Amino acid sequence: LDRLIRLIDVDNQSLRAQVAAYRQARALVQEARAQLFPTVLGAPSISRASTGGIERTTVTLQGSATWEPDLFGRVRRLIESDVAAAQASAADIASVRLALQTQLATAYYQLRYQESLQSLLERTAQAYQRSLAIAQNQYAAGVAARSDVITAQTQLQTTQANAIAVGLQRANLEHAIATLIGRPPSEVSLPRGSLPARPPTVPVSLPSDLLERRPDIALAERTVQSQSAQIGVAVAAFYPTVTLSASGGIAGDPARTFFSAANTFWSVAASGSQVLFDGGARTATLQAVEAAYDAAVANYRQTVLTAFQQVENGLAGQRILARQQGAQELAVRSSHQAVEIALNEYRAGTQNYTTVVTAQALELNNEVTALQVRLNRFANAVSLIGAIGGGWDTGSLPSGEALKQFTPLPIDRGQAPRVDE
Repeated sequence: LDRLIRLIDVDNQSLRAQVAAYRQARALVQEARAQLFPTVLGAPSISRASTGGIERTTVTLQGSATWEPDLFGRVRRLIESDVAAAQASAADIASVRLALQTQLATAYYQLRYQESLQSLLERTAQAYQRSLAIAQNQYAAGVAARSDVITAQTQLQTTQANAIAVGLQRANLEHAIATLIGRPPSEVSLPRGSLPARPPTVPVSLPSDLLERRPDIALAERTVQSQSAQIGVAVAAFYPTVTLSASGGIAGDPARTFFSAANTFWSVAASGSQVLFDGGARTATLQAVEAAYDAAVANYRQTVLTAFQQVENGLAGQRILARQQGAQELAVRSSHQAVEIALNEYRAGTQNYTTVVTAQALELNNEVTALQVRLNRFANAVSLIGAIGGGWDTGSLPSGEALKQFTPLPIDRGQAPRVDE
């Protein structure tokens, strides 16, 4: 299972798509940050002309710079918004990865359950084969009816058919696991195993730690921060913009005195602009951004509440399913004794075969139920691990400085381990 989970980082296409979305968000931070700096242009040119039979070459080396100072914080708030959005995207990667890991673990334990169920049905078929032999011997001795033999045969054949049908469920689960690790189903063949007796112990964090360990909470929180910064961007649109520009250069004949003061030129300028009327567009934009912020806050609160609910559900499941498993195991032991007694009484001729069939059916039902309870405990453990974040914490998120420096995440560098099948 650990090997399969590591393969998710290598080839799962949903996770790769999420990483690409993070790279896009990271690039937007760089794009916004670039607005803090001036735009510098170079415009060299060369021309040759003839006047009155005199040919002359003119070379012009010209440059210009334009800068819009961030007087009212529009660019700074835009950077803040994009940084939070990129961090939200990084948290989304962790959230998607955790969901995929949970799906894979659930499918893996379901596959092991199907294998254990198939083994149980095969063992039961062997027991029914022995019961059939007893019925045949009793019929041959003239102390049992032909219907006992037919009933025993039917019971055996039904169980054998059910054991075969389980193989289809196992194959489908194996194919689902192959898809989760990004492999064609035909290339994945997992060795047979069985469902362990007890699920792993799940260390549960304090409620205060949960806010730092859930990637979906981190995603919702960074979305709130991003929307808050967008309000600042919308407010800045109500203020004027100032643009500073400068240009200069030199133009002349390189064959003569090119680098002389007479050939130089320059200019500087400053301009400002203010929207006087826009039909309420800026106000509408601000209202829309504020509404988006309110929605993000509500989503954050709901995400936190859902997280606590999922943890409490998992804890309750741990307690209740453990008790149920203990009670069901007692029922299995009692049903074993009932079958043994029924068979002995049937051999002695003091009981009919219907009692044997009823006891065996109850035994199989109890064993299948016990196996299902074990699967439920594993599924609950997987859900609880996912509910507490699966070992992730907010320290894994890239900092604002790292985003401005274009530092990739480990998975973005292709550092995910490859594990041979």
